[in-house]
Parts: sequence; C-alpha cells; structure tokens
Amino acid sequence: MSVIKKDILNGTYQPGQKLVLNDLKAHYKVGGSPLREAMVQLAWQKYLVMKPQKGFWVADVSLDELRHIIQSRFAIGRLALKEAVAVGDEQWELNILTAFHKLSRLDPDAEDFDVDEWDKRHKEFHLAIVECKGSEFLLDILSHIYDQQDRYRHFLLGKDIAPVNRYHDHGEHEAVMNAVLRRDADLASKLLYAHAERLYTSIEQATCLSSISGNLRY
Repeated sequence: MSVIKKDILNGTYQPGQKLVLNDLKAHYKVGGSPLREAMVQLAWQKYLVMKPQKGFWVADVSLDELRHIIQSRFAIGRLALKEAVAVGDEQWELNILTAFHKLSRLDPDAEDFDVDEWDKRHKEFHLAIVECKGSEFLLDILSHIYDQQDRYRHFLLGKDIAPVNRYHDHGEHEAVMNAVLRRDADLASKLLYAHAERLYTSIEQATCLSSISGNLRY
C-alpha cells in the first residue's frame, strides 16, 4: 500500500485517473488479493475513490478540499504545538534543529532537486515541532493531513516544473523554528497559518490544478 500511496502523492497517478488492477499487479508484482485490500484501505483514507463493480480512481483535487485540509491542519496543529512548547525538552529542540537543517539543505532551484526527499524532510520538520510525550494520537492525524496536503504541493514542486516556478519557502520554516524554540506558540501558530495560506494562494493561481480538476467523471 505504501508504494501506491507514494505514487499517488508524487503525481505518478493523476487525480481522476482510473487504476486498472491487472496493470497494477504487473507493475508492482503483487497478487490480486493483497492489491485489492491495499486499494480498499487507500479508498478509506481518501486517496482513492472506489465504485462497486466499476473499480478505483485516484481521488479528485479541488480548492475547496485544500481549504478544508489547511483548516484541519491548523486547528489540530495549534493544539499539538501548544502542548509541545509547554513540555518539550532539550532532545525535542535538537530534533527540530536537525529536521530544519536537513530540510534547508535541499534547494528547489537545483537541477537535481529531489522532490520525494524534500517532501519527506518537509513532513519530518513539521511533525518534529509538535512531537512530544503523549502526542502519538495527534501525530497520526497530522501525518495523514500532511500527506493529503502534499498531493497539492506536488503541483508546485513536480519534476516537470521549471525551478523558477517551483514552491519556495522564503525563510518561513526558519521563522517557524525560531518562534517554536523561543516557546512562542502564538507567533509560531500565526506563522504556520500564513505558511499554509501561501500554499493555498499559490495553488489557486496555478493553472495546473484547474486544468486537471473539475471535469472528472468516475
């Protein structure tokens, strides 16, 4: 399931695309039963749409859905951040610094920019700032939300997008990190919301999203 999910997140399969089980069996070299079970789980997680007797399609994308994702991320993330700032220890701080350092080493302007690795490090950074003892439940929810959001970020980071048009953070992650390490949860929350809002605005202005969504039929 993780391989198919990764291919959905990185855009190998486009929103609205029908997935043919026989083709997937050959591609992933897996049997029909485990493949179908994985597809059902992905449908339950809203990465796929399942139609009885018809098959599976990659879930559509829309600005309305992205808005709901961002709002959910902010509401849950703010709660988790306040808890982490209150109880985070030295190891928590070191984990944040390490995650930021790893993320900052990847340059979207580079010709050999690795989108998949950036996605991985970006998620690790955002989860590191809210990870603390007792946060496992909220982390699981946030992890799923970040994965859903990354489907949209792919349209601004994809391998086929010229470096000049790719998503850049303009120092936003560093500003968030500094606010968190100062234990200023209110400022960090505001910065995180602005960070997510800029993604929404960038997607809204990108023609790539409107060109593939809105006219899909399952």
